[in-house]
Amino acid sequence: MTDAPRRLRVLAAMSGGVDSAVAAARAAEAGHEVTGVHLALSENPKSFRTGARGCCTIEDSHDARRAADVIGIPFYVWDLAERFREDVVEDFVAEYEAGRTPNPCLRCNEKIKFAALLDKALALGFDAVCTGHYATVVLREDGSRELHRASDMAKDQSYVLGVLDDRQLAHAMFPLGDTRTTKAEIREEAARRGLFVAKKPDSHDICFIADGDTQGFLAKRLGTAEGAVVDESGNRLGSHDGAYGFTIGQRKGLRIGTPAPDGKPRYVLDISPVDNTVTVGPAASLDVTALTAIRPRWCGRPPADGPATYTAQLRAHGGETEVRAELVDGEELHVTFAEPVRGVAPGQAIVLYDDTRVVGSATIATTRRRAAAGA
Repeated sequence: MTDAPRRLRVLAAMSGGVDSAVAAARAAEAGHEVTGVHLALSENPKSFRTGARGCCTIEDSHDARRAADVIGIPFYVWDLAERFREDVVEDFVAEYEAGRTPNPCLRCNEKIKFAALLDKALALGFDAVCTGHYATVVLREDGSRELHRASDMAKDQSYVLGVLDDRQLAHAMFPLGDTRTTKAEIREEAARRGLFVAKKPDSHDICFIADGDTQGFLAKRLGTAEGAVVDESGNRLGSHDGAYGFTIGQRKGLRIGTPAPDGKPRYVLDISPVDNTVTVGPAASLDVTALTAIRPRWCGRPPADGPATYTAQLRAHGGETEVRAELVDGEELHVTFAEPVRGVAPGQAIVLYDDTRVVGSATIATTRRRAAAGA
């Protein structure tokens, strides 16, 4: 959308942070008719940011309003708290309860910013939703659109946008994605524009868990349930207060007491919500050679039939790895890794790339690990 020749009516999602403020300012400077909107998503609207954690608080809405005033654009606060609770928070809790590891940022982009917000924007006559994400939408000669990595790989956020489909891309604007600027330069630009948020710390972790204590957040909603921590042979090594408090690849907080016989650290290998058991083992047992993912979503045109080679990203800040992937029966994505990877957990998203183009994403359902030596 950034290279569209006509003047657009743009709804700029303003979180109260520096990125979204600069994105809104750039959209307005490009000649578009921009309106700012802050999404009230918190279950407790009286809450305030603690340090650099969290977002979507009253403090953030005030910061967004001040930025909109400086830019000179209309500004509104839209209450999407109930939709956010149902589609993001409750999904987050349910996934952990089922022994999976969700990514709430992907779910928010899919269900809130580019679904609930976009639908409302289009109904009100807006042409596009603008955000401060670092990614690029490319308009092809045939009129179709592609999502690409940001020009600066160090800030690329295309992974959390890999759930956007062709319709959503057609109404997405990312003004920060096609310029190679450091975060310091973005802050300098904000300062030049007179935006108070120029020095505001970035938010971290999960926005609705302001103190960063995910395990405590889940415990309040799911309660405690003592279970066993076992090794790969089923020997009990310790206990826990709820299997939901663990994720594949976790090393710290295992509560297994004595060191392993080989003296090496142990990691979470498996989480079984059925019998509330957590299995731990050596790092080598985390090696994943293949996986099956479900609920595929394609960014623009779908991939060609049959297996093909791509690069894949498995975490928001993870690196790329080469894979062979094939869509089976239109529902399951079968992926084989060129080299084993570690820390892959069901519930996470795998995002496929063809060079810088985002092909699409799917939710990891099962993994296959490399057979142990001598097996």
